[in-house]
Amino acid sequence: MEENRIEKHIDLKASPARVWKALTDHKEFGQWFGVKLEGPFVVGETVCGKLTYPGFEHLQWAVDVKQMEPERLFSFTWHPYPVDVTIDYSKETPTLVEFTLEAAGSGTHLVVTESGFEKIPANRRLEAFRMNQEGWVEQLENIAKHVG
Repeated sequence: MEENRIEKHIDLKASPARVWKALTDHKEFGQWFGVKLEGPFVVGETVCGKLTYPGFEHLQWAVDVKQMEPERLFSFTWHPYPVDVTIDYSKETPTLVEFTLEAAGSGTHLVVTESGFEKIPANRRLEAFRMNQEGWVEQLENIAKHVG
């Protein structure tokens, strides 16, 4: 089993334009993802916030926005599963999260890929991979409910 890359697919009943807004409007993203963001997603900038997901409200959330190609690709880097407040995750190499959208009939085929786990310190690599593997399943269900 390859534990360096997560890839999840979902067919959504919403148009690529609607899915794009749910992914890239920071307020909408926060609603379905479970984070209160301090500002909009802008390529080349870091967006921070506070998790609102039950049990994780004490955690900060931050991503570095890499690409925004309207209705096609949204990507950022982040530190996966940063749950230990005593660890400085900024010293680690982040993983890359990519959301790829493709029109599929009257809906959208959405693929989320997270890669780069091989660069995470060995003592937490498997747990971060396992937790994010499960997390992306749940988050795709969340965006599906959000966009209808």
